[in-house]
Amino acid sequence: MSRGLRRQAPALIVAGLALVAAMGGTVYAAGKINGRTIKVKSVPGNRLAIGSVPGNRLKPGTIKANQLAPGSITGIHIDSSTLGQVPSAVSAVHAQSAEDAETALNAAHAENAKALNGYEAGCEVGTRYFAGACWQEDASGSALDAPAAASSCVAQGGELPEALTLAAFSQQPGVTLDKGGEWTSDIPSFTALNAYSVATVSSSAEIGTASSTSTKKFRCVIPLLR
Repeated sequence: MSRGLRRQAPALIVAGLALVAAMGGTVYAAGKINGRTIKVKSVPGNRLAIGSVPGNRLKPGTIKANQLAPGSITGIHIDSSTLGQVPSAVSAVHAQSAEDAETALNAAHAENAKALNGYEAGCEVGTRYFAGACWQEDASGSALDAPAAASSCVAQGGELPEALTLAAFSQQPGVTLDKGGEWTSDIPSFTALNAYSVATVSSSAEIGTASSTSTKKFRCVIPLLR
């Protein structure tokens, strides 16, 4: 029996040393495992604890857009301050600005425009927008001399029109001047103190003159802002 043990002793010693070396090598290897010792793609994603790999540990560009599962990244995961303005949004802003400008211009021309810089903006009933102001569509019911006609327009917050502009207004659809001609604000000549002639416009848009003491109908031009 002792002879058998003696014969096997060298083998047992070698086997024991091999076992110790193997165990020591495993421990040593376990203590030396790092990213370089792990085979590429050998660790699947489901083996990583959620949140164990922060974003700053990933190399930029390592994850492509087509590698993300649909809906895996939502708005709450994106820092909006890192995003620039979407190109189409820039166009939308410009388009909106242009639309607002056009709306404001149309509102200034519309009869029902309400307020602009604290003033009522628009043309009252019985007037129409023309040449930047509100023109009375019909001539006054009474014929007055030129000074009285001018005073009447002033009392209404307006003035008599200029001759050439009144002639242009007479060409607008639905506008007809009085057959006897209408007063304007143009004074072509003086003959004496308070004796002067005033330009008039006939129903056929012809420009003439009449003494300031003559009586004629007239229409007033009211500023757009009131």
